[in-house]
Amino acid sequence: MNQTSVADTLREYLSLLELLDDAYWEAGTIAHKDMLYDIISIFSQEVAELNKLSIMDHHYPYEVITEGIRRVIPKLERLDDQREDVIQRTQTLTDFRDILSSVQGILEAQLETV
Repeated sequence: MNQTSVADTLREYLSLLELLDDAYWEAGTIAHKDMLYDIISIFSQEVAELNKLSIMDHHYPYEVITEGIRRVIPKLERLDDQREDVIQRTQTLTDFRDILSSVQGILEAQLETV
């Protein structure tokens, strides 16, 4: 599989973070907010590290930087399984489905290269 560039990965992660933030504020229970906050924290750390890279490096293939991002796949799968209960707004839910498959593809490609 062709690896995603740093720029493309950053764009996908930022889109996911925006949706997770919306879902956090729309969540109806503390347990759902806790799950979303955990995932938001993991992706925020990775995005912060990616933002430290030079713009000149954004065309290179993406490689995981933080340890947390390596362990986020099961959390994303659990959120995907529970998405109808966790994500309340229809628009957020629809957008989440679209972006999640892209992010999961990026993360799974990283596991293959390890």
